[in-house]
Amino acid sequence: MKITKAVIPAAGFGTRVLPATKSFPKEMFPIVDKPTIQYIVEEAVNAGITDILIITNRGKGLIEDHFDRSPELENILEKSGKTDFYNIVHEIGDLANIHFIRQKEMKGLGHAILKAKSFVGNEPFAVLFGDGVIISHEKPAIAQLIEHYGEFGEGVVGVKKVDASQIHKYGSLKVENIHDNVFKCTDMREKPKTPEEALSLYSIIDRCVLPPEIFEILERTEPGVGGEIQLTDAMREIAITKGMTAVEFEGKRYDMGNKFGILQAQIEVGLEHPETKDLLKDYLKELAKTL
Repeated sequence: MKITKAVIPAAGFGTRVLPATKSFPKEMFPIVDKPTIQYIVEEAVNAGITDILIITNRGKGLIEDHFDRSPELENILEKSGKTDFYNIVHEIGDLANIHFIRQKEMKGLGHAILKAKSFVGNEPFAVLFGDGVIISHEKPAIAQLIEHYGEFGEGVVGVKKVDASQIHKYGSLKVENIHDNVFKCTDMREKPKTPEEALSLYSIIDRCVLPPEIFEILERTEPGVGGEIQLTDAMREIAITKGMTAVEFEGKRYDMGNKFGILQAQIEVGLEHPETKDLLKDYLKELAKTL
């Protein structure tokens, strides 16, 4: 099924990386030379998405500015003969039809997704979390989910196994392997307090494809963990009534709302970037001798 719309919730405060996020959106943290949010938008575009809604809040105007055109900068780059940089800057404004809306009250991820109702309309749509970068060398992570939409119920969630000691930070899923890396999901539990309460160690990681009926469910979903409207609680209703598909996607995920995740992304992507890989490799080898 062809899915052309995506929603990127990017309204969080970024409290795990304060004080940097006091006045700077975590979605704009650079990984070498591109901000986090651009990696996520490019993943969606490379999966065939043409229309993207980014949900922000107060103080995140930098995200809108980044995807806007910059005629003054483009003119300077073009006149100075810096064609490569001109092309890079110019193309950012043409990646997709990008729209923005603000989540004026911080009532949870489910509340943020509900803001996308009029944008989505009556069609399935992709969701890519604004602080989760997934680098895949084969196929974009969200594309891996899209190709399984409707296979075992309504909607698809991207999953990975997490350590038992960390499951309380995630949503735990009841899954049954069907073939290869594809599972049927029939139940969910948001942030189980103990490993014993977990349905499994498989958790939703930053990506999903949802049917439009999620909005009707979200409208009547009561606040859950943390007093917020949890997207997991709404998806659970679909999972237990109609079932959902879970796909253990291929790709390396970086949590850009986490200090170590930011450092990890910088180093590992830097080791592949053509302009930095050799210098960084030599630097790390020398640094390792002192550890």
